[in-house]
Amino acid sequence: MIAVALWSVAVLLALALAGVVLSTRPRGSVILYGGCLLTTSTLCVTALAHLLYFPQMTPSATLPIGLPWLGAHFRLDALSAFFLVVVNLGGAAASLFAVGYGSHEESPGRVLPFYPAYLAGMNTVVLANDAFSFLVAWEFMSLTSWALVVSHHREAENVRAGYVYLLMASFGTLTLLLAFGLLASGAGYDFDAIRASHPSAALAGTVMILALLGAGSKAGLVPLHAWLPLAHPAAPSHVSGLMSGVMTKVAVYGFVRIVFDLLPEPVWWWSVVVLLVGGPTATLGVLYALMQRDIKRLLAYSTIENIGIIFTGLGLALAFKAQGLDWVAALALTAALLHVFNHALFKSLLFFGAGAVLEVTGERDMEKLGGLIHRMPKTAFVMLVGCVAISALPPFNGFVSEWLTFQAILLSPQLPNWGLKLIVPAVGGLLALAAAFAAACFVKLYGISFLGRPRSDVAASAHETDRFSLVAMFALAALCLVAGILPGLFIDALAPVSKAMVGNVMPHQTGLDWMTIVPIAESRSSYNGLLVLLFVALSGMAAASAIHRLASDRLRRAPAWDCGYPDPNPAIQYSASSFSQPIRRVFGSVIFAAREIGEMPPPLSPAPARLAVDMRDLIWDVLYAPIAKVVGVVTERINMLQFLTIRSYLTLVFAALIVLLLVVAL
Repeated sequence: MIAVALWSVAVLLALALAGVVLSTRPRGSVILYGGCLLTTSTLCVTALAHLLYFPQMTPSATLPIGLPWLGAHFRLDALSAFFLVVVNLGGAAASLFAVGYGSHEESPGRVLPFYPAYLAGMNTVVLANDAFSFLVAWEFMSLTSWALVVSHHREAENVRAGYVYLLMASFGTLTLLLAFGLLASGAGYDFDAIRASHPSAALAGTVMILALLGAGSKAGLVPLHAWLPLAHPAAPSHVSGLMSGVMTKVAVYGFVRIVFDLLPEPVWWWSVVVLLVGGPTATLGVLYALMQRDIKRLLAYSTIENIGIIFTGLGLALAFKAQGLDWVAALALTAALLHVFNHALFKSLLFFGAGAVLEVTGERDMEKLGGLIHRMPKTAFVMLVGCVAISALPPFNGFVSEWLTFQAILLSPQLPNWGLKLIVPAVGGLLALAAAFAAACFVKLYGISFLGRPRSDVAASAHETDRFSLVAMFALAALCLVAGILPGLFIDALAPVSKAMVGNVMPHQTGLDWMTIVPIAESRSSYNGLLVLLFVALSGMAAASAIHRLASDRLRRAPAWDCGYPDPNPAIQYSASSFSQPIRRVFGSVIFAAREIGEMPPPLSPAPARLAVDMRDLIWDVLYAPIAKVVGVVTERINMLQFLTIRSYLTLVFAALIVLLLVVAL
């Protein structure tokens, strides 16, 4: 199976080279995306077969590339198989969507060569079994995704987004390089040798923090999230779906591989660090999302929230593992990994839906949309599924993984450490707050964009998107439902991963009656997605039947209730800004430094009233702006060196030589 995976990566790299030629052909995008669809589907099926039927096998391979004395090592185990499924399922969905969407790409030459290379980079990261191959693949993934972010390079915002993304990616790679350098200092670069080593507690703790910084910068953990809401909207929509739904999960894989696999048994304070980052990330991410009016920017901030939920689950797993409660650690880790899979499904679906709206209307601003449910009914349906799933409402998949996370939080009284007993419930409160805000956020997205009346001509003249895009979105929507009503199948599939990482598994789920899941014991909690679905369906049919039977059959016509506003102008509808105003006024001064600028015309004046909202990212202002200012001042001073005389240059060279001799002598 490792041979199939490596050959598939080679095919993706070959497609990247072919993309240079295909970008000039009329049907080139269809051929390239079709090839990516076939290759990623093969990889997904191969990885899924390994995870379900051969989880104990760990085939490996070594290629004569990379460092001369090391070579490139690759391995397929349960953890890498699961993340290969996530990567290639998302890649297959994005490729299918792009078969139709990509034909409208303005600059195919800047997208087609890098898209399959990007997929190859993510797969190679997951397969790598030595530090050098991992870091090279990680940097390759970053550079190819950067090229896709700046594919529309004539827009200044996209260039700035690419610049910030490249800086944050470089920072993440540097921290991972330091982490692997510390691990390799006593064992070498090969992961098998690192697993067999016994680093000191101080070194292991340092590596954990560096891994959190490196993986967190790629995943979008606060305060390392600055690039994400800039880069995700800038990329083409199928690439945005990959970056948000898949690449952030590769970052999660990097953290899990280092902390749960390569490092020895965790210490309790590791979990405190992860929890204190994960909980606030979830709440701040959804608060920022709730304030947005750009659909893709809203979805990007929502990714930060879900990454916070995932890292909260990982922090809980570390806490319980450190205290010897392996069975609860298995529950927390399974919840986190299940949310990895679920988020890849519904976030890809939502970005594809946003891309369909953007393709048809040319607008990402919700204030200029509205009424799309009548003009794009199929897209509106799948977007509704995605909004319900990401809001963690049953019977869809988002509910299951978040519910399992809360089940692990409710077991925190079993922790003997009082610090964790206080921190875990506080983080649980933050997650509950984030869940409520997420529901409000996606009610806003769907209501403003798809309901009501069109707010612009482009919304009024919208039409349904192409059939390939619809097939991709309907497939993801179906998976969201299947994972929500039959979660036991997915939980049991994660058992080999949990066993390898924390030494224990959740109770077997698929043998329970009515596909019920019981994470701990029936006396404590259980959930049945199938019964919830049946209840919703039967309730809906009963309500519809009662309305038709009991309602009067007399035809009556009357003006619609206008709420006191008889003017039918769509401008009087609720807007995205007005929807979020109450929450903005509560949290705005603390988190966003929000300022409302109103302009009221004189009485009886025909001029309209105007309201502008000014919001800033305080984390950017406090953390990154001062660093940028210092770097600017330093580079201005260093820039003077190019204007020195020959005598001054020789003096500097002589001084540097003296300093080096002193260093060597000491």
